[in-house]
This record gives sequence, C-alpha cells and structure tokens, in this order.
Amino acid sequence: MTELPVDYFQDPLKYFARMRDKRPVTPVTMPEGNRAWMITRYAEVRAALADPRLAKDWVGKLKPADFTPDPVTGYLSRHLLSLDPPDHTRLRRLVVKAFTARRIAGLRPRIEEITASLLDAMDGRFAGGEESLDLIEAFAFPLPITVICELLGVPAADQDKFQVWSHAVVSSVVTEEEFLAAGTEMFHYFTALLAAKRRSPADDLTSALIAARDSGDSLDERELIALLFLLLVAGHETTTNLIATGTLALLRYPAELARLRGDWSLLPAAVEELLRYSNPLNHTTDRFTTEPVELGGVTIPAGEWVLCVTSSANRDPSRFADPDRLDVGRDATGHLAFGHGIHYCLGAPLARLEGEVAFRALLTRFPSLSLAVPSSSLRWRPSSLIHGLETLPVRLG
Repeated sequence: MTELPVDYFQDPLKYFARMRDKRPVTPVTMPEGNRAWMITRYAEVRAALADPRLAKDWVGKLKPADFTPDPVTGYLSRHLLSLDPPDHTRLRRLVVKAFTARRIAGLRPRIEEITASLLDAMDGRFAGGEESLDLIEAFAFPLPITVICELLGVPAADQDKFQVWSHAVVSSVVTEEEFLAAGTEMFHYFTALLAAKRRSPADDLTSALIAARDSGDSLDERELIALLFLLLVAGHETTTNLIATGTLALLRYPAELARLRGDWSLLPAAVEELLRYSNPLNHTTDRFTTEPVELGGVTIPAGEWVLCVTSSANRDPSRFADPDRLDVGRDATGHLAFGHGIHYCLGAPLARLEGEVAFRALLTRFPSLSLAVPSSSLRWRPSSLIHGLETLPVRLG
C-alpha cells in the first residue's frame, strides 16, 4: 500500500501522475491515517463515478444497525453527496425545483455588481499605496460567499463565520473535536435560520427549499439543514479556488492570458479549461464499494473507501492532448471538475457564471496584474479534498 508523503498537499498532481502511469487503481494511506483506494486514470474515474456499486450512504450501509449518529453526523450524512437512490433522487428532484436555471441566470447583474464593488475596493487600496494584496482575501473569497449567502438569504455579516467553519470541515489536519465544533455551530446556525425563514419567508433559496414539494413530499428538518450546509460550503469553496488558482494559472502562462484578453469570445472555453487544468478539488467526496468492483484490471474488495481523483483524470494524456499545458482555446468538454453521473454538481451553472464574470472583470480592470511573490513560495491548503491556495499575493500595477 502506498503511503502519501508529508509534502503531498503541496504538489498532489505529481503523485497522482505517478499512480496514473503505473498503478491507476491503488490503495493508499491518506494523511489522516485511513486507507482508501485512489482511482487516477480518466476512463476508470469516469466509470467509477457512474457505477452504482460505489455508494455514498455510509450511515445506512456501512454502520451497524444499532449505530446512533451524533447530531452533527446525523445532519451531515443527509445531504446530496452522502445519499444514494432513492433518497438522493427524491432530494435532488426537490432541490432542482428551487435551484432553477432561470434563478441562476437572473443572478448575473448582481454578480457583476458585487464584482465591481470588490474591484473598486482593491483599486482604492492600490491607490492608497498598498503595493500588493491577497487576491483570495480581497476578491476570490468574498465574491462567491456573498453570492451564495444572498442566494440563501444568509446575512452578509455572518460570511466570515462560514469561512472559518468551512475550512475546518474540509481540512485534513484539524482534530475531530475541531471538526465537530464547526459542524455543531453550523447546525445551530442553520436551525435558527430555518426558523426565521418559516416565520418570515423571503425571495431566497432557503425559503424556496422550505416550500419545495413533490407529490406531497417535502424536505424534513434534517435534510434542509444538510442541504444548506452543502450549498454554502460547496457554493463558495470550489468557486473561490477556481478564481484564485485560475488566476495563478493565467499569470503563469502570460501568452494564454494575452490571448484571452485579446479575444473575450474565448472566455467560456477558457473557464472550462481552467476548471480542467486547475480543478478546485483534488478528488470527489468519498465513496465505498458495496461489492467487489473491478476497475482497470484491479478488483477493489467490498466495503472499501474509494476516491475518484478528478484532478488526475483531467490531466490524463489519453483524454486530453498535452494536458499539463494551459490552452484557453482548448475544447475541454468532458472534463470531470464537476463530477459525472447522478452526483454531477448541481451548482455548475452558477460556478461557470461567477467564473466568467470574475475573470473578465479582474483582467480588464487590472491589465498589469502580476504575482507579488515567486510562485514557488505559494502554499496550498492542507486538505486532501480541496485544491486551494492559502493566499495569493498579487500586484495590481
């Protein structure tokens, strides 16, 4: 079994590439100490993501019948990424009724307004003499967290709490106590939010989820809390990383950056390429085998945890030519940054919209944008799941 090294977080793609070339389906010891099977080649990752024998509902299918989850585990195990059909099918159908394409498309003017306000503030700091600033703190984090909070009806004053909570629940180095503390605080916060929205419904997604029904069925309290948790964490973590790591990729490829600035019709394709190249997640959330599963000539026994390494699949040369090169005009159709199969990311249209607005506005406003530190000094967050920078110091002029 492969044991991932201590510097794994700083360059996971290096290790994934070795696995993909030699043993694309292999058991590893994760940084947290647990065993999992990593799938790193495109064909096997895509097949695994659509295979019903790789399940999500660990509470219902792995734990003994007398297992009683604590309140935090109880609600975290009821969101869309922790359930299988038929529960997953029912919940996703209800959520789709509230998370409509029309609602997302209607957000563009507000996303553009938030983006302009953040860029104005950055411009003001630059004019005030700041030589550099952290693009994540100033732009990549506040843009998507503001959008998702407004979409859910969460007060803007509470946004910083969610950054702390979210980092705790996706980190690979926090203690179990820290994880449970963050989960518990979010549980109580969302319980109070749901009570407030029931008393005074508003034109927001939380109120729409409370009202969502299908043939007399509706979301129960635990399912609602779990969905709010998922939408808030997934709704900003991945887009924050797309904006930050995508900007870093463009700054590392100045010819591609100039190509994009010279032809904004490339922007939709460029966003897809940045999703492929920078992939906001290292791998998908955990699955487990309900029976022996053969992938790539290797049989994974029943009851084993499996990680589908989408970032590696998106760099597989058998699927994408010259995959380690950024090409803003590439046809990146088929990339797996949003997953595949029944768990395909519900928020993909919102992430794409935010990415298009953010990159065009940022790169237009600051034509001399550059890194303020050597790229080799940048540090990546200690999370097996999340592929995100700790900070991104940039100069605006």
